[in-house]
Amino acid sequence: MRFTVTYRIRAGDLAEARARADAIALEQTVEIPRAVVPPGYIEDEILGRVEETGTLSEGVFQAKISYSPDSAGEEFSQFLNVVFGNSSIQQGIRVTGVEPGETMLARFPGPRFGIKGIRARCGRATGGMIAPVLKPMGQPPAAFAALAAGAVRGGADIIKEDHGLAGQAAAPFEARVEAVAQAVAKANAEYGRSVIYIPNLSGPADQIEARLRFAKEAGAGGVIVMPGLLGFGLVHRIAQDAGLDLPVMTHPSFLGPWVLSPDTGIDHGVIFGTLQRLAGADISVFPNVGGRFGFSAPECLQIADACRAPDGPGAAMLPSPGGGMSVERAADMVRMYGQDVVYLLGGSLLADPPNIHLAVSAMRKAVDAAES
Repeated sequence: MRFTVTYRIRAGDLAEARARADAIALEQTVEIPRAVVPPGYIEDEILGRVEETGTLSEGVFQAKISYSPDSAGEEFSQFLNVVFGNSSIQQGIRVTGVEPGETMLARFPGPRFGIKGIRARCGRATGGMIAPVLKPMGQPPAAFAALAAGAVRGGADIIKEDHGLAGQAAAPFEARVEAVAQAVAKANAEYGRSVIYIPNLSGPADQIEARLRFAKEAGAGGVIVMPGLLGFGLVHRIAQDAGLDLPVMTHPSFLGPWVLSPDTGIDHGVIFGTLQRLAGADISVFPNVGGRFGFSAPECLQIADACRAPDGPGAAMLPSPGGGMSVERAADMVRMYGQDVVYLLGGSLLADPPNIHLAVSAMRKAVDAAES
């Protein structure tokens, strides 16, 4: 079964839009003039097919183009290359939908854990989940471990590292992960919780595999991957590894330019929802409305809906809005996102680090009250 990509196209009229759609179908597959496409298998199967075109508004059109699974093969990076490779360099073309079809879903089945699996690991069957963020960079491992232990005490569900924590000299990856994992395990035992610690996966390409194994052996409950920097293929690789058995939380760093222009790039729900989910992410982090990044409420809801849609690829995953979170906004966030959500808490928790448990507890109570 072929997979289908929906594009929004800027053009002077429908005829021009159809010509642009034909050009996309060529560019994303054979990348040669139509007149020299070899007959037979390449023309009949590999060449992209414009299935339909239509008018959305004045100067704005929509095209649906289908592609053969053979053009993508078994590689997630090549799948993305077919979805929006060279055409992403052209003006006036934006991806607004991806329908993977049965064949690609068999190759890329989506999250290993999804909402149900993450809830089972954290021991929270219902309700919004609380995820304090360990920051800022520059502190030693012991400081991050103390913050993590306090967050467990306060009632967190997930301890997330900031995406800026990498291999800096102040807190090298191995020393930091080991210290925090031990602190979380000890606090879980002390307070009777099942909080999972998710460190940020980083490092040179030739060290990523070793760091994955180290995180697993140290007791991490998952890993954060920045697909904009490390690749969506890495998300898929981790999600498919039964031996690792680690949930994946994806972070939006470096992906902003894909969504910020209305006429180019990829829709918010597609890149932070559909594609993350298809790659195998269990939790997708994105900038929350009202924070410092400027995503609108409709854009955030588009992401959350794509993460949780029953007819989406694979198991539904958890949207994780971050930025602008506070006790005062808890009720509004619950009304907006519902219960299947991971709330990221960052700077608002760090006014008094030794008493971070009080800040986490306050947020937990505010979310619970809003949901009751």
